[in-house]
Amino acid sequence: MKKVLNIVLIMLSMIGYSQETLKDGNFESKINEKHSFGDDPEFNIVVVEFWAKFNEANAFPDWDKIKGAKYFRVDIADAPATKKKYRIRMAPTLIIFNNGIKEEIFKAGLDLECPVNLSELQESIEEVKTANKY
Repeated sequence: MKKVLNIVLIMLSMIGYSQETLKDGNFESKINEKHSFGDDPEFNIVVVEFWAKFNEANAFPDWDKIKGAKYFRVDIADAPATKKKYRIRMAPTLIIFNNGIKEEIFKAGLDLECPVNLSELQESIEEVKTANKY
């Protein structure tokens, strides 16, 4: 019984860190989603990672540490129209959106490695927030 309880507790702790994956059907609504605090830039910044299952080892590793933005993932195999619209050629590719508008893009090179680390991404998020204040 103790083992079962431990397994349940582990699974429940993972649920809090689950990552929402977007597809063609919900992509636009999620990056344009408004909240009751819509005027606060913190709630308007969305980071989207386009990734591929074959290259999962090079996916952005620190999504749970991003501050001041919502974060979603898109498996390019499940979102061909979105992949085409945003001209995603390599995975991973990360895009920062502000109020649904593409602000910054980080594309993997031929090595298919993640093109940005947490501090670089966080700096870009802050720059997008600051640019909107004026």
